[in-house]
Amino acid sequence: MAHRGLRGLTRSHGNIQLRILYVLLTYLLLPVVLAVESWQSLRNRSYRGRVRQRLGFIEPQPRAGAVWVHAVSVGEVQAAAALIRELQQRHPSLDIVVTTATPTGAARVAGLFKDSVRHCYLPYDVPGAVRRFLDRIQPRVAVILETEIWPTLYRTLGRRGIPIVVASARVTEESVDRYRRMASLFRETLSRGVLIGAQTEADAGRFRRVGAPADRVRVIGNIKYDLQVAQAAIAAGREFRQRCGTARPAWIAGSTHEGEEEAVLDAHAKLRAKHGAALLIVVPRHPQRFDAVRALLRKRGVPFAQRSAGALPEAAHQVFLVDTIGELQSFYAAADVAFVGGSLVPIGGHSLLEPAVLGLPMLSGPHTENAPDVAEVLSRSGALQIVHDSDDLARRVSGYFDDAARARDDGERGLQAMALGRGAVGRVVAMIEPLLSPPASAAAPATSSAASGSR
Repeated sequence: MAHRGLRGLTRSHGNIQLRILYVLLTYLLLPVVLAVESWQSLRNRSYRGRVRQRLGFIEPQPRAGAVWVHAVSVGEVQAAAALIRELQQRHPSLDIVVTTATPTGAARVAGLFKDSVRHCYLPYDVPGAVRRFLDRIQPRVAVILETEIWPTLYRTLGRRGIPIVVASARVTEESVDRYRRMASLFRETLSRGVLIGAQTEADAGRFRRVGAPADRVRVIGNIKYDLQVAQAAIAAGREFRQRCGTARPAWIAGSTHEGEEEAVLDAHAKLRAKHGAALLIVVPRHPQRFDAVRALLRKRGVPFAQRSAGALPEAAHQVFLVDTIGELQSFYAAADVAFVGGSLVPIGGHSLLEPAVLGLPMLSGPHTENAPDVAEVLSRSGALQIVHDSDDLARRVSGYFDDAARARDDGERGLQAMALGRGAVGRVVAMIEPLLSPPASAAAPATSSAASGSR
């Protein structure tokens, strides 16, 4: 017994040392991060005001007890939409705060929810920023989409008695050891303050190996399958297509990265040898690259129209550049075939479910590491085809243009695959609702700190 006690004391001392080291490192790195973000704000207006919020200096929430939902960027915000709308429908008076880490994610929140939720940026994982953030929003429960694990934030939530629901959580086999090492930084929170809704049984098993108690881990599925698209967005896309001319075949390259625009333009040039009227809709992933893509089109001498100019593509235009944010779903609705970017270059791929929910046949490069399970399901169903270069891409798009029935069938397969995966939102809500009325003793720490909101 004495040996066990000594081991426990040694482990506790080691955890404290690791936590101190982590906090020290985050403070040492903070000036570098602030310098980078300040430079970005000079070059890109969407970053302005972000640093202050990430330091925890936000306007205080008018009243305590909000549900806080964190969705790191555009894809997670899109996935969170069904959950947020379900909570709003069931609890109309509930305050909801949504945080993101990117300006594009912030723009998506504004586009989806207008003023029905409050948005701010996630604080840096340093004690002062986390404390100020929680003092000001005073949440009664934190809902984290997928697997955003921040040791200082989680530990502070645990110390304040604020429960955490990690929804649609996943852990890859390659990251298990890394998370196991990190778990000592917030072991107490893992054991008492976190409920984990894993995407698959394999993910659930990995979380248990990391250190999460079995009774706090359950399998809920992938919330992204519950994706909802606003009818207004679909209608806008279809109206665009009608005005362009439905007889003109159109395909879209969504969420493209550096190196991919060249590949899709090469593919489009080959495609037009057979389908001379074909229109390519290009939607770069990041707004800061709009100028570079315009320059690429001009350098190649490709006639194009751009969304920011407010004009429709004319017959002479080969490409339509979507140089605005928050409209990707509408332009998916305007296309016959979708290529999903971030996949021909080693980014890991972006959301395949956004075109799938519209019944589009889909193409992707081989890099689908960001959502391998989704890619596998859609590939196995026949809704997704993997391409490796511009020749492959041109051939596949041309095949769909030549065979409209096959395009419809493959798109329908995607819809059927999504239908089989739906239901995670209801299971997440079932995890959240019992936490909406916490005991007074659990709510007290967050409420009592409201007076410190001016720090």
